[in-house]
Amino acid sequence: MAPRVVLVTGSTSGIGEATALQFARAGDTVVFNSSRSVEAGERLAATTPGSHYVQADIAKGDDRTRLIREVLERCGRLDVLVNNAGITKRIAHKDLASADIDVWREIFEVNVFGTWGLSVAAMDALREAHGSIVNVSSIAANSSGGSSIPYSASKAALDQMTALLAKAVGPEVRVNAVAPGLVATPWTADWHDTHKFVSSIAPLRRSGTPEDIAEVIFSLATASSYVTGQVVVIDGGLTI
Repeated sequence: MAPRVVLVTGSTSGIGEATALQFARAGDTVVFNSSRSVEAGERLAATTPGSHYVQADIAKGDDRTRLIREVLERCGRLDVLVNNAGITKRIAHKDLASADIDVWREIFEVNVFGTWGLSVAAMDALREAHGSIVNVSSIAANSSGGSSIPYSASKAALDQMTALLAKAVGPEVRVNAVAPGLVATPWTADWHDTHKFVSSIAPLRRSGTPEDIAEVIFSLATASSYVTGQVVVIDGGLTI
């Protein structure tokens, strides 16, 4: 089988980087992406055989169109889209004033509108390839926690989008999501008390790693041919 072409957004660190490298180890052609970390993206592409890097901000419509166009020009097809790019702001849920409309708009522009717009831009290519989308959500979508109320709401919207999009574009394209719990990434590096709390109550007694999430994303995209419209929780049992 010819190598798959896989686009992973927000893939210069954390879950996105681990996911891109997982596909690359399987022999797939990977396109790294970021909006700002250009040097890191170019370095990853240079050290990962057969890979590419394209800078693009998925919150911008022109960038979304250009990103898909460049993937197709360089690679000729697109088999898998991993919508990992996302943002958050850590705001105490009781601090309503800090979670103003501008914060909501900024988070939704990337986590919801950007993800939707990129998925639509990629759909013709994914249909042709009978491909797959995997969205990166969060357990915050269905809990009273999360780094902020706007962030949790954006992930709840993403979960619903996943189900409805899967219904709309099947059978040609499968659409699923993963919902990680707390993961040790640069985003959460200074969340020491939170990591300690999760390690004390989760059945697996630790926070997740980017590689834990990448394994499930890879499986959903490549091996789970009868799974679509699902959100797979990956949290070490934290939400049991």
